[in-house]
Amino acid sequence: MRPLKSKKGFTLVELLIVVAIIGVLAAIAVPAFSSYRAKAFCSAIQADLANIAIGQESYYYENETYLPTTQVGQTSNIPTFTWSPGVTLTASAGNITSWSVTADHPNCLTGPYTWNSALGGMQ
Repeated sequence: MRPLKSKKGFTLVELLIVVAIIGVLAAIAVPAFSSYRAKAFCSAIQADLANIAIGQESYYYENETYLPTTQVGQTSNIPTFTWSPGVTLTASAGNITSWSVTADHPNCLTGPYTWNSALGGMQ
């Protein structure tokens, strides 16, 4: 008579426990991921405003006046600047010595952000 072979593998209970653990870990990770994504959109806004500021200061250095803020969103005026997808820019009335631009993104939870040159930068 031949001896019975021992069966190898996982039992149903062991598999259910592993699936439950994976479910708990996923439930913890998904909200954290959403928060990181929202922060990334806010960082994109801040980076866009900083890039506009660099372009404005370069324009001022060459022309001794700031680019009118109504033209900031036109990339032909600041040729090295293209803003991030989904970011909307709103320019306030500027003058020769100062300018202000507000930017927002629908997925940024802490926006909008404003760059005001008269007040010294990001507000």
